[in-house]
Amino acid sequence: MHTYQTPLDLVRDRSPERPVALARPDAVAVAARWFQDNFKGDVFYAVKANPSPWVIETLAKNGVTSFDVASIPEIELVAAHAPGARLAFMHPVKSRSAIARAYADFGVRIFAFDTHEELAKILEATGGARDLTLMVRLAVSAVGAAYSLSGKFGVETHEASALLLAGRRATQGRLGVSFHVGSQCMRPTAFQAAMAQASRAIVRAGVMVDIVDVGGGFPSVYPGMVPPDMADYLDSIERGFAEMMVHEDTELWCEPGRALVAEASSILTKVELKKGDALYLNDGAYGSLFDAAHAKWPFPVKLFRAPEEGGEDGEVREVEGALRPFRFYGPTCDSLDHMPGPFWLPDDVREGDYVEIGMLGAYGIAMNTRFNGFGDAETAIVGDAPMASMFGLAGRNIRLPREAQDEERKVVRLSRPKGRAGKSRRKR
Repeated sequence: MHTYQTPLDLVRDRSPERPVALARPDAVAVAARWFQDNFKGDVFYAVKANPSPWVIETLAKNGVTSFDVASIPEIELVAAHAPGARLAFMHPVKSRSAIARAYADFGVRIFAFDTHEELAKILEATGGARDLTLMVRLAVSAVGAAYSLSGKFGVETHEASALLLAGRRATQGRLGVSFHVGSQCMRPTAFQAAMAQASRAIVRAGVMVDIVDVGGGFPSVYPGMVPPDMADYLDSIERGFAEMMVHEDTELWCEPGRALVAEASSILTKVELKKGDALYLNDGAYGSLFDAAHAKWPFPVKLFRAPEEGGEDGEVREVEGALRPFRFYGPTCDSLDHMPGPFWLPDDVREGDYVEIGMLGAYGIAMNTRFNGFGDAETAIVGDAPMASMFGLAGRNIRLPREAQDEERKVVRLSRPKGRAGKSRRKR
C-alpha cells in the first residue's frame, strides 16, 4: 500500500479513477490500547466490522490478540495475520463442517449457541470434546441502539435455564453467557440493564458461569450521533458486573468492532456527475456506503479539487465555502443505490471533484460487493487524523451547518457517575 500524509497528498500525487479506501492504522492502535488499558477483562475484536489484513495486524501488534470470528474464512484470515491468536466462534448458528474444521484444524475451543440443537451439533462435530468453552447467547433489550441485534439470535432470558444447565453438563471446560445490546448503542446504562437480565437467567438456572461476555455495541461519532464518553460505558459495565450473581473468578469479556475501527478508515470517491442536489459518485450502496444507503446515516464529508486540464490554477486543494445539502447516487444501475444524506458540501461542487466520506472504518469496505462491475476499491495509508474521535485524536462532535442542528435528535450526553461508581473499579 502507498502511504500519504493526507488524502490531499494522494490526489496531488495522482488523480485516482476508482474509489480509494484510506487506512489509518494509528487510529486502530490508539483505540486498541485504550480498551486494553481501561476494560477490566479480555477484549475480543469482532472481525466482521472490518476484516482488512492491516486491521488484524495492527490490533495484534497493540495487544488485542483475541478475535470474535463467525466463519472459516474469518478464522483463516486471523490465523494468517495474527498467528497464535485466541479465536472465539461466536456465531450462534454454524455448519457441522465449520465447527469440525475450527476445532480440529485451528484449535478453536470457544463456541456460542442459543438452542439445544446447536449445542448438540457442536458436541457431535467435535467428537464429544470435553475441553470446550461453551457460550450461551442470550437475547436482551436493545433500547438505545441504532441497530437491534436481538431479533435473529439469542435465547430469551426467561427460557434460558434449561440451555444453561445443558451447557454446564456438556463440558468439563468452562461455561459463559454472552449477549449484544445492539450496534451503535447510545445509552451506557443498556449494558448494566442487560447484565441484570443475564444475572436473573443464571440464578434461575442455578448454575455458576465462568465468563460474562458483554458483546459489542460500543459506539463511534457520526453527524447527529454524539455518544457519551467511552468511559461511561465501561463504568456501566463494571457496575453491572459487580451486581451480578457470579463468583469472584468469573471472567469479563467484550467484543468491540465499530469502536475499534470506525475512525480508522474513510473512502475517497470521485464525482462523475452533478444533477441539482444529487451527486453521482464512483462508489455507493454496493460498495462502502451500505450504512449511508440502508441506515441513511449522513457521514461527514470533505471536498478536494484537482486542477482542470489546461486550467490556470494548478494547485490541488480542499474546497471550502458556503455549504448546502446534497444526496448521493452510486455507480450501479440500481435505483436503490442512493444515499439520501444530507451530505453538506460546498455549493460549487462539480464533476471531477473528490469527496472524502469519513468514519467508514466499520462496515464500510467490509460490505463491498462487485455488483454491476463496480466496487473495486484500492487501499492507501494516510497519516492525518480521523474526522472525529472517541479517543482524543480529533473532536468528539461533528459540527453540522446551522440549518441542520435543529434536526439532531439522537445526541445523548450523560455526565460521569458520581461517588464511588465514578471513581473506583471492581477488580476481578
